[in-house]
Amino acid sequence: MRINHIALYTNDLEQMKNFYMQYFNATCNQGYLNKNTDLRTYFLSFEDHTRLEIMTRPNLEKSAYAPLTTGYIHLAFSVGSKDNVDLLTNTLEREGYTVSSKPRTTGDGYYESCILDPDGNQIEIVE
Repeated sequence: MRINHIALYTNDLEQMKNFYMQYFNATCNQGYLNKNTDLRTYFLSFEDHTRLEIMTRPNLEKSAYAPLTTGYIHLAFSVGSKDNVDLLTNTLEREGYTVSSKPRTTGDGYYESCILDPDGNQIEIVE
C-alpha cells in the first residue's frame, strides 16, 4: 500500500503550481475544471512518483499558519545532500520566501531546513 496523493487548497492555483515546479522539480498535468462547482485542480508529480494535488474554488477561507496544531503540518522534500539543502534554502530566502528554520542537524539526525510556501504551508527540505 502507498499514499496515492496529498491535496492542498489554495487561492492562487497558478502561483502554487509555479512554486512547486520551479523549486521542487514538479511536473504538472493539464489541469481539471468542474464547470458546475468551478473547482480547478492540478496534479503535480515528483521524480519518485509522489503526487500533490493543488485545488481552488470560489470562496475559500484562508487559514492561519500555526506550527503547533493537530493535523497535517508539513511536506518534506529530500534534495540529496546537505549542500543542496543549503543551496535551495538560500535561494528561497533570497527570493523572498519565509525560512522558518535555517539548515541544521536535528536531534534525530536529519539535516534540514523549513520554509513556507506561498500559502504559508510548511515545507521541510532534507538531505
